Amino acid sequence: MTVDETALPDAAGGPRHPVPVLSRVAHDRGHVARALPDPAGGRPVQVLTVGPDGTVPVAEDGGGPRLLWEQRPALPGGSVYLGEAGGVPYAAVRGERALTVSGRPVDRWAGLREIGADLDDLDAGLLAQAVAILEWHDRHRFSPLTGAPTTVEQGGWVQRDPTDGTTFFPRTDPAVIMLVHDGGDRVVLGRKAEWPPGRFSILAGFVEPGESAEAAVAREVAEEVGLAVTDVRYVGSQPWPFPQSLMLGFVARVDGEDALTVDPEELEEARWFTRDELRTGTGPRALPPPVSIARHILDRWVVGDLR
Repeated sequence: MTVDETALPDAAGGPRHPVPVLSRVAHDRGHVARALPDPAGGRPVQVLTVGPDGTVPVAEDGGGPRLLWEQRPALPGGSVYLGEAGGVPYAAVRGERALTVSGRPVDRWAGLREIGADLDDLDAGLLAQAVAILEWHDRHRFSPLTGAPTTVEQGGWVQRDPTDGTTFFPRTDPAVIMLVHDGGDRVVLGRKAEWPPGRFSILAGFVEPGESAEAAVAREVAEEVGLAVTDVRYVGSQPWPFPQSLMLGFVARVDGEDALTVDPEELEEARWFTRDELRTGTGPRALPPPVSIARHILDRWVVGDLR
């Protein structure tokens, strides 16, 4: 199984960590009426509208893109409570694209893939969270047990089957993304047919039930390019909210023969590239964008930070 890892949020120069800034304490979600003010007074709620296509309103002010938040007196119906930062509560709601937000003009509507690397840590984390949780609601409107329409609770973080009371929580699917090297100066990169022409990236795939992340690395590499690997080492992680994955980054060294046998159902092409080709730009025509954990791992290997 493969996963498109080339446009992940929050990994420009290394995975971002918005948690110290944004409080996502679970018990606050269960008491949203207490955590958020009523319409009569108190702190307003900053609400982000996410369009049907996953884009959000953006303003350009010369310093890069910034999200346009709408100030509301209370948590609007159908929205999801994202958390609180600096005493300010944040929420997200699915809605239609508009030309203005709270009277401010929208310069453009853009997606997380386009602007994730250019947002500050707080907005990037909030946007990734908003996209992921709203996708979950879109895809899980009915109970998988009875087929009954679910009711939404705890600020949008729980769905309940009204017929038997069963609760359902957002899920996160683990996926591995791995840089495979020969122990020296070469790395394996592959490309999928649907990617832009000339783009190559490191390998990736989903973890199967009952499988460790390290075992998934070995299996995916064997499936995609026919190589055995050893010395599998964890590097870092990154959320992938399209719709609900967590990318677990690894490096691994080839064990034995280095001839590539490409599975055409997984990849269009795979090749060995040298560190010098990647450093000088004489290798692939395009690499994953800086926003991705794929590029983060690859850049670290090129400069010798990962061995």
